[in-house]
Amino acid sequence: MLHDKTILLGVTGGIAAYKAAYLASALVKLRAGIEVVMTENATKFIAPLTFEQLTGRRTMVDTFDRNFSHSVEHIALAERTDLVLIAPATANVCAKFAHGLADDMLTTTARACRCPKLIAPAMNTNMYENPVTQENLETLRRFGWEVIEPASGRLACGSVGPGKLPEPELLCEHILRAIVLPHDLVGKKVLVTAGPTQESIDPVRYITNHSSGKMGYAIARTAMLRGAEVTLVSGPTALTPPQFVKTVPVRSASEMFDAVTRRSADADFIFKAAAVADYTPADYSGDKMKKSDAELSIPLRRTRDILKYLGEHRRPGQVICGFSMETRDMLENSRAKLTKKNVDMICANNLKTEGAGFGTDTNVITVITADTVRELPLMSKDEAAGVILDMALELAAR
Repeated sequence: MLHDKTILLGVTGGIAAYKAAYLASALVKLRAGIEVVMTENATKFIAPLTFEQLTGRRTMVDTFDRNFSHSVEHIALAERTDLVLIAPATANVCAKFAHGLADDMLTTTARACRCPKLIAPAMNTNMYENPVTQENLETLRRFGWEVIEPASGRLACGSVGPGKLPEPELLCEHILRAIVLPHDLVGKKVLVTAGPTQESIDPVRYITNHSSGKMGYAIARTAMLRGAEVTLVSGPTALTPPQFVKTVPVRSASEMFDAVTRRSADADFIFKAAAVADYTPADYSGDKMKKSDAELSIPLRRTRDILKYLGEHRRPGQVICGFSMETRDMLENSRAKLTKKNVDMICANNLKTEGAGFGTDTNVITVITADTVRELPLMSKDEAAGVILDMALELAAR
């Protein structure tokens, strides 16, 4: 995802510097080019050689190192950098950046960068909560820095509270959100549904389907990476909710209907990727139903049609996309659904097509609008999510 990006990782003198090595390794796996710049104090906690082995590039510490290929290496580095991340950032370095001090390789290089800048403070809780530190962080925000809030927990000094450097996985997500995709959805609100619903028969049993939620989660995460404010209404899944997405957990079709309809009016784009149960038990047993030798029939009643409701109550300018999983007559059934539900797009797939079934990381989708039918090849669900969002933006532009 970062194969053409250069990340400047600034490492300063705190015990959390060891986590920066794990972060560098994770970014290399995303195929980013990593340029590590350390303060002199940081080298007391972790050796520059560690980063050189992980990144395959020389770690920079001394502004006046004559072994660099450029006599003004900090300027050359600044010009080829796509993003700056200072992690960990000590209180001292936060103060330097806030007040324009540039007295070493890291501060001079970051000062010359015009790309997005992220800073992850990590320090003792009292130092972090000190009004001077908080004022410095607010100054950095005004200057365009994104300040990554520290995690809370037990610190190396023995204190308990905020001040821990977030885990490398979360820092990677901050980087991806900042630069991996064009931010063409900034200012837009996106509502996504995902996963199955569970319709309870008794306290032990329920009716559900095989949906994993992967397609909806991919759309939510991709929309977030493109700058949207995303709300994900999710049925029960085994997936980890995407970072920076407001996730609303629900269980039944009725709960999903309520959660979606309460939020639909504010959404600019709605993607109904959830596999909502069409029927629910007519009667719920408060106790476990005991088996007997007789046959059992469970009366069912229709659930409320969420997509139809959204189509009937849509506001001007809103783009609504439904999903259709079929086993036969996919195109005909999906076109009928497009018209009947009064929506703009239907993303249809056939369960019998290899790579398009439940639980896979791939999909084979046909996107249907009022005047087009676009057949997508086999692709990952993340790639498919990008194409679906592109087509929704095209519809919105019309």
